Amino acid sequence: MNYRVGIDIGGTFTDFALLKGTQVIVHKNLSTPEDRSIGVMTGLDTLAQKEGLSLADFLSQCDAIVHGTTIADNTLIEMDGAVTGLITTEGFRDELEYRRGFKEDIWDTRLAPPKPIVPRRRRLTVPERILFDGSVYKTLDEGAVRECCRKLKKQKVESVAISLIFSFVNPSHEKRVAEIVAEEMPGVHLSTSHEVLPRAPEYDRTSTTVVNAYVAPRVTSYLEKLVSRLQQGGYKNQLMVMQASGGVMTKEYIEGSPIRVLASGPAGGVIGSAHVGSKKGYPNILCVDMGGTSYDISVVANGNAPAIAGWNMHHRNLVGVPMVQVETLGAGGGSICHINNGELQVGPASAGSDPGPICYGRGGQNPTVTDALLMLGVLSADSEFAGGSFSLSAKGVREAFHSIGERLGSSAEEIAFDAWRLVNANMIQAIRRTTAGKGIDPKDMVMLAYGGNGAAFAAVHAEALGINRVLIPKASPTFSALGTLVAKPSIDEERSFICPANAPDLKKLRQLWEELEARAVKYFADANFRQSEIQSTYQMNMRYRGQNFALTFDMGQNDLSFLDDNLGGKAIAAFNERHMAEYGHVRDEEIPEITGVRLATSVDTPAPVVDSGFTTTAFDAEHTTIRKVNLGQGYQDTPIHRGVNLRPGHRITGPAVIEETFTTIVVYPGWIAVLDDACDYELRLQSV
Repeated sequence: MNYRVGIDIGGTFTDFALLKGTQVIVHKNLSTPEDRSIGVMTGLDTLAQKEGLSLADFLSQCDAIVHGTTIADNTLIEMDGAVTGLITTEGFRDELEYRRGFKEDIWDTRLAPPKPIVPRRRRLTVPERILFDGSVYKTLDEGAVRECCRKLKKQKVESVAISLIFSFVNPSHEKRVAEIVAEEMPGVHLSTSHEVLPRAPEYDRTSTTVVNAYVAPRVTSYLEKLVSRLQQGGYKNQLMVMQASGGVMTKEYIEGSPIRVLASGPAGGVIGSAHVGSKKGYPNILCVDMGGTSYDISVVANGNAPAIAGWNMHHRNLVGVPMVQVETLGAGGGSICHINNGELQVGPASAGSDPGPICYGRGGQNPTVTDALLMLGVLSADSEFAGGSFSLSAKGVREAFHSIGERLGSSAEEIAFDAWRLVNANMIQAIRRTTAGKGIDPKDMVMLAYGGNGAAFAAVHAEALGINRVLIPKASPTFSALGTLVAKPSIDEERSFICPANAPDLKKLRQLWEELEARAVKYFADANFRQSEIQSTYQMNMRYRGQNFALTFDMGQNDLSFLDDNLGGKAIAAFNERHMAEYGHVRDEEIPEITGVRLATSVDTPAPVVDSGFTTTAFDAEHTTIRKVNLGQGYQDTPIHRGVNLRPGHRITGPAVIEETFTTIVVYPGWIAVLDDACDYELRLQSV
């Protein structure tokens, strides 16, 4: 038996999805913040035991281990990355401060700028200048570079970002700076902009390179440690790592640009949602992922979750690499309930896995959303939690909510219910902002809920948004891990080159695409994929002159046969079609300009099989027990169902609670849940 394992490390739990033929086996265990590879190996050992194998035998039979991680995100959230310095062209020292004039909320006069990753004292400049056409206007002052190194060494810099003007056209100066830094500062990590993001404009490229330099030492150190543990354990293949673009690639490729793992865990969930939604006949999906720390929102349209390369503001820093669009809110099971300015507030701070919510019994002192669910009866101290890895405890929970209630003049039960209402309001409002910003009416979509806590809140959110159908896959508690198994090995890169669209430089464009092809072939070969297996999509970036942002569109598939004397006309027609779809107009009198080329390559690999059909008949399920639960209408006797007892065709009418192995599904009043052939849940408003 050969296995494929998907892994997603969250702030509270590390999730596993084991693909065994067509069967999917899920597992969760607490994350280990002190060394996250320990939690990974613990979970793999548990999966091996479930299969009746030793860890070494299990790992030797794994065809692939695919890993999504939040380590880069956590580094930006906690601001504990490497001590980073920046070397840039003279006159561009403050590009990171200018931020192209961008402010997240132009109406918030008190919004402070983000804390700079590189303070001004570590942003140094050197005399040099390359022009837009690649010609050298001013030669590089190598003595100034060495002086920068001396200053950075005095500040104990661990990672250096190098971003010179127009290095993406001619990287010779940037390469020489990197050579000098390596000589003067041996052992320091280097990030050069012509490798991290080889395109204009300078703020986008510099910001992306700086973020890469900041997170790189932590990401590469973690991956090396994990790979070492896997090899020692008996794993013989390459570790595949989830990227923000929605694809996976080898550790060696990721080490060249570690910034590509930002938001890789949430990206896995979106890719999985697109796969499941399409198979079940719902191509337009509103994806909501509620874990222990965060609430992630994304949209799948027409079965696709395209990666956007451009203006991706992530943790208040611009990241220009391709990223699946995910909006994150600090709302999860571990979100802490507290008083702020005399009012109850939930999150964004989280109790995480250590110590975790009070009910985990691991020393937590602050009440959380999970504690509120226990108070409301949605969770029970009498039931197994997280697959039976530990039990919840009510000890100290009521007292914590009572302490808050005393200050606000409410009972412990009222505070727990208010916390539930407040976190719901926060999440619903976040969905409205996200969909409105995309010009989407959520009423036209089907919600797909996943994560350990997503199923406990999904129907409330759907009803408030006018959505009448919610999908909850059986594997929803570890859905982002499952999504990594759906994701294809892929490389998505671009190169800048500016020329008028009606007179394209065919020779130069061919050269750039062939360079990207060669890189892709090399890395796929390192991952044991043949060139004949690679599927390629050739894309072009274009804009009207004076526009800040270019649009990307497809030009051809798998070969460069489209690159002929008619390229200009074909490109302009494709650009106009894309511009009309995006902005609702075209400028017939203007000739757009080409700003660069992009190549998206991928290889097909086995993906989890999704059953698409419902059973022809539905019949009521018998509940296991009854307990008092408050689902918005006060404490009422509520049927409790055990997921292990349910079969395809079973129907559960709300109000009801379904206790699955790793999650709790709440069927709110006015809703029904039906299990399909794959034992996935579909929740529907009874009026539908």
